[in-house]
Amino acid sequence: MRKLSIDGNIIQDNGLCYVIAEIGHNHQGSLETAREMFRVAKACGANAVKLQKRNNRHLFTRAAYDKPYEHANSYGTTYGKHREFLEFGWVEYQELKAYAAEIGITLLATAFDFSSADFLAKLDIPAFKIASGDLKNIPLLTHIAELRKPMILSTGGGTMEDVNRAFDAIMPINQQLCVLQCTAGYPAEFEELNLSVITTFRERFPNVTVGLSSHDNGISMAVAAYMLGARVIEKHFTLNHTWKGTDHVFSLEPTGFRKMVRDLNRLHVAVGDGAKRVYDSEVAPITKMGKKLVAACDLPPGYTIRREDLSIKSPGDGLQPYDMDKVIGRVTSKALKEDEDISYEVLNGAEHWAKTAS
Repeated sequence: MRKLSIDGNIIQDNGLCYVIAEIGHNHQGSLETAREMFRVAKACGANAVKLQKRNNRHLFTRAAYDKPYEHANSYGTTYGKHREFLEFGWVEYQELKAYAAEIGITLLATAFDFSSADFLAKLDIPAFKIASGDLKNIPLLTHIAELRKPMILSTGGGTMEDVNRAFDAIMPINQQLCVLQCTAGYPAEFEELNLSVITTFRERFPNVTVGLSSHDNGISMAVAAYMLGARVIEKHFTLNHTWKGTDHVFSLEPTGFRKMVRDLNRLHVAVGDGAKRVYDSEVAPITKMGKKLVAACDLPPGYTIRREDLSIKSPGDGLQPYDMDKVIGRVTSKALKEDEDISYEVLNGAEHWAKTAS
């Protein structure tokens, strides 16, 4: 059975969805904003919040790091300075991890390079997220696998061959894996979400937890993904769509995030066990709307009932219409008024009738 444990949360097919609020760098480099986002995400029902950790000097080529970055969403004159402005260090991560524990939400992070993975391992985060851009980065995947923590792998921009390669590299080292369907568009167009890949992943990896990293700007795709078998949902989160930064525009604000979690929790209960049954809440309305067999006109005692002597009328608190054929041809044991119930007691041979009807 698929089963993954993250920070005491058991994720499995018959359980609730594990919801990750992807903060990334939507905190705008502010520790206080990050803390507030943690608090609000917890209030919205998220199980975890997720940051991104980069060693920018190691991650980017010198040309990429020094490239001018004059953009409305820029926090620095070069791409490297922009990234450094948004990067939290050891002190900030320690404080945020402690705050997350204090309010009862799990702190996760994406490791974009080897030193960032070691940084997060030293911090003792309970699980690692792997970004879609590293799906083909087998050296990084195996390095993180050897840290023996649960891994959540996004697969945006990859083929099934790429996913299989990553899976085959990780699993001999670490079986604590979740594979996320993802489309690496920001935002992703609905016609490119390809949620059916969730089914493909579940069939290909029968013992692995499957989920969705959803870059669309709505809430309904998460619910659809749950029905297809996704049990981890990662969704970008912001406090304000209009804030400076590239990810805010397709991130969910608190109202939308809260509704998404609400609907996922409702769905978990609503799916049920597949056994068709009658619920107590249905009895009164079905009786009111249902039908029963009644006399179509006044009938004398000793009368042999014909089809035209029967009517089907509400409420449905008497003999069911499906027993009509069993009533036709029987003899009344007493007089019946129009609209009076046809019942076992008013038919000759009532004892035999009751047994055969049951």
